[in-house]
Amino acid sequence: MRAIRIHGRQDLRTEELPTPRPGADQVRVRVAYVGVCGSDLHYFADGAAGVFTIREPLVPGHELSGVVDLDPSGRYAPGTPITVHPATWGEPQPGLGPDRRHLWPGGGYLGSASTWPHTQGAMADHLIVRHDQVRPLPANLPLRRAALAEPLAVGLHGLAVAGGVRGKRVLVSGSGPIGLLTVAGAVADGAAEVVATDLLDGPLARATAVGATAVINVGTDELPDQAYDVVLECAGVPQAITGLLGAVRRGGVLVQLGNLPNVPREVNLAALVSKEVQYRGSFRFNTEIDDAVRMLAEQPTIENVITHVHPVAEVAEAFAVAADSQASGKVLIDFGDGA
Repeated sequence: MRAIRIHGRQDLRTEELPTPRPGADQVRVRVAYVGVCGSDLHYFADGAAGVFTIREPLVPGHELSGVVDLDPSGRYAPGTPITVHPATWGEPQPGLGPDRRHLWPGGGYLGSASTWPHTQGAMADHLIVRHDQVRPLPANLPLRRAALAEPLAVGLHGLAVAGGVRGKRVLVSGSGPIGLLTVAGAVADGAAEVVATDLLDGPLARATAVGATAVINVGTDELPDQAYDVVLECAGVPQAITGLLGAVRRGGVLVQLGNLPNVPREVNLAALVSKEVQYRGSFRFNTEIDDAVRMLAEQPTIENVITHVHPVAEVAEAFAVAADSQASGKVLIDFGDGA
C-alpha cells in the first residue's frame, strides 16, 4: 500500500509498505480522504510538533474518512462509510472520570510522535483501528465532508469547555480551519453573535461563508472592549491573548483552543483579575466527534471550509498549500483515486 511518511524535517516521502491485517477487535479501513492538520505541517516543517519530535518515520494524519475494508468479526460490512475517533485512552486518574478521559496520561493519537513507538496515522491506503474508534456515517454525509469530523470535534469541545454559547456573544480569534469550524459550531449551537478575526482577508471571507455574523481584520482594526461573553483563541498566537482579555466582558470566559508554543511569553494578565475572567484550556476532545458527525450531516455548508483536494501524487503541493493560510482553508488528500 502507499503511505506518506515524514522521516524528519523537510523530508516527506510516499512509500510502499505492506498492507496491514487486522487483529482481534480491529478493523481495516480503506482510507478515502485525510485532512492536513497544523500538527502535520509542523512535523514536516520542523521535524517536531511542540515538544514531540520525530524519532522514526511517521505516517501523519488524524482527520479522515473512508470505508470498512475488512472486519474479521463481521460487525461492519465491507464498504461501510465511516470516520474514526483518533484517540486511544491512557491510564485513568483520580478526579478525571470517563468524561475527561482525553486527559488521561499515556494515551495515543493517530499520526502523533507523542508515543514511542510513534502512533502511525491515516495518510496511507489502509489503516488499522479498534472497533470502538469506528464511527459509521449517516447516509446523507459524503466522505469528503466527513473528513472534517475530527477538527470540528476539536472546536465543539472548546465550545463545551466555555460552558456553551447559546444566546451569547462569541468572538473566535483566528480563522484557520479550527477557527472556521468553531465558528460553524457556535452558529449551530445558537450563539446570538459570532464574530471572527484574522490578519488576512482570505480566512475572513471563509468565516463569513460558514456563518460568522461579522469579521474583524485585526491587522487594521481594533477589537471592541468588553464586548463578548465568550472568546476562543484558535490560532495558538500568544501575542493575541492580551487583546483578547480586553475584548471579553467582565466575568466572561476565554478559552485557549490553539496550541501555544512551549516557550515563555510575556502576556499582560491584569484584566484576568480585574474583570474576573475565566481562562480555560481546551485539549482535543472526548465524545464530541459524535456530535460533529451529526452536525456535518445536518449542515452541508460546513463543507465550505474545504478549499483544496489533492491526489496522493501531489502530497508535497498539498502541504505547501495548507501552509498558506491566505489561500487555503482545510486541505484534503484524496486516497480514493482507484489505486
